[in-house]
Amino acid sequence: MKKAISLFIFVILIGGFSITNSCKKDNKIRGCMDKDSKDYNATAQEDDGSCLFDGEIVFWYDKIASDGLIADGANALTFYLGGQVIGSSATSVFWSGSPACGQNGSITATEDLGKVKTHAYTLSVKDQTGFEYWNILINIDANTCTQYQLVWNNK
Repeated sequence: MKKAISLFIFVILIGGFSITNSCKKDNKIRGCMDKDSKDYNATAQEDDGSCLFDGEIVFWYDKIASDGLIADGANALTFYLGGQVIGSSATSVFWSGSPACGQNGSITATEDLGKVKTHAYTLSVKDQTGFEYWNILINIDANTCTQYQLVWNNK
């Protein structure tokens, strides 16, 4: 009988311990743990999949491209990224080196990449008549400034 009572008490204690442990609250702070995201949470202890990303890109061309465009009759360019107008520029405006993203006079786009760290976009550059000089697939990466030179291709 003593063995049966001891076994019964042992089973009750083990069962009570299991129930107590299963009711413990998870006190971990959940949030975005990726430092490349725009909503990084430095205090997060568990990633909850909420990370969101932005990426920037700046487009530029040099004097050779400018001279070629002007000789071809183009005097203004409109830049489309993913079908949306992101800026325009006179063909006489060129750069001797890559401008920084957001630099005054540059054609810069900041794109919401959502939950991915890289996204492909189509860049289309057309002159004032609608003639397309460039149609290129471009990758934009999270938390970076991509500097992309449009190279003149004498067609």
